[in-house]
Amino acid sequence: MFKKILIANRGEIALRVLRACHELGISAVAVYSDVDRASLHVRKADESYPIGPAASSESYLNIPKILDVARRSGADAIHPGYGFLSENARFAQACADAGVKFIGPTAAAMDAMGSKTRARQAMEKAGVPFVPGTSRGVESLEEAEQVAARIGYPVMLKAAAGGGGKGMRLVQVANDLKGALESARSEAQRSFGDSEVYIEKAIINPRHIEMQVLADEHGHTVYLGERECSLQRRHQKVLEEAPSPIVDAEMRRRMGEAAVRVARAAGYTNAGTVEFLVDQHKNFYFLEMNTRLQVEHPVTELITGLDLVHLQIRIAAGERLPFTQEEVQIRGHAIECRIYAEDPDNNYFPSPGKIALLLEPSGPGIRLDSGMYEGWNVPIDYDPLLAKLIGYGADREQAISRLARALNEYFVGGIKTNISLFRRILRDKDFIAAKLDTGFLDRMLKQSEDKAVDSNAVNVAAVAAGVFAALSTTPSHATSTVTNEAISNWKTASRREALRSE
Repeated sequence: MFKKILIANRGEIALRVLRACHELGISAVAVYSDVDRASLHVRKADESYPIGPAASSESYLNIPKILDVARRSGADAIHPGYGFLSENARFAQACADAGVKFIGPTAAAMDAMGSKTRARQAMEKAGVPFVPGTSRGVESLEEAEQVAARIGYPVMLKAAAGGGGKGMRLVQVANDLKGALESARSEAQRSFGDSEVYIEKAIINPRHIEMQVLADEHGHTVYLGERECSLQRRHQKVLEEAPSPIVDAEMRRRMGEAAVRVARAAGYTNAGTVEFLVDQHKNFYFLEMNTRLQVEHPVTELITGLDLVHLQIRIAAGERLPFTQEEVQIRGHAIECRIYAEDPDNNYFPSPGKIALLLEPSGPGIRLDSGMYEGWNVPIDYDPLLAKLIGYGADREQAISRLARALNEYFVGGIKTNISLFRRILRDKDFIAAKLDTGFLDRMLKQSEDKAVDSNAVNVAAVAAGVFAALSTTPSHATSTVTNEAISNWKTASRREALRSE
């Protein structure tokens, strides 16, 4: 077993990995940028080292600096968490070259799955179903037009090296293809340094379901059940749950076996996630593989009773998986909310600043993975994810009720968060009925906006009608009296409020 692990990350995931290290009797080394000096993971670590300015390129993405800290601290392994360098094959190889164990897959496995077009080629050979389209980037507009005409509109353009919705465009009709292709290529180049774009058939409002896999370095690969990740905003997951409300035991087995074939085709080891799109007829199609620990891993931990970070570390240390596929049991239901420092009432604008007051929920069935504390300044330089609130119950109904109760207990003062959004989601009748797809959240928010507009229109109309009626039926000498009384009442009320505040 490792003696010392460097955590090449920040925030709640750094703290999550740090706690796993301590539970296994391993020293934890933290790294931090200038703005993260007072972060919780830095305070809790056994050793902490500065690695540069706030800019990620000069700190958390700086491979030489991180490896230098590993050398100076004597760390014999590095856990990348998620984001930053977690799916960077060059970093995984640099760790291997430096004699430091990378807790994750090999660089070769990352390369195999890192490009979506190469991954599609591998899935074709492995017999895994994937969405119809190209298995390499299109080289010209003419080729794109031919492919789109063959598979039929609507089509989706996707960056081969993409993720997080970057370099992705939905094309409904042929006339829009040229502009969308140029736009997707340009964004892909800016975001990933690679302008390769491929085409696939667009599955409108599918469910997004992913399968957790684990593979040790002795040839054993298992799946740990699925997660429903259909609640998304701009292709970013917002809420996840496990198991999926629509997946039965037979579908789980078929998806799980397909995910295992994906991992084996890539020569994959450690923890990974195979993502699928599922249509209205429950047909599933390979989407991509995430070669790291997922943000939503806690829901899988709660329904299986397994600690994925412990298992990651043990696998990287050369241990065998301590269980077989038949021994994996799924019990209960778990739902996770991603708590962000953003304002849902102001187009989800980032909300950095000092946390003036923090009231955190607890109680039966509640788990909170958080990297914040009262008095901490949330920086604007990174992803706004602050914490993950998870509700667990014997079934989905109990998980929802416990999570709703916990959200009502949760308060973060001094900054804006999206906690209110989750309260709305958990009250939504379609969510409660598990009528979910990737368009669910946009529809729910649009309906809320429409209701607000309609309500305002009704209020304005009512006021206008009242004023019109008063002017039409009240004698002229009384009109000014009514108006003066109204003004006087407003003034009186405001004066009373002023006196109270004094």
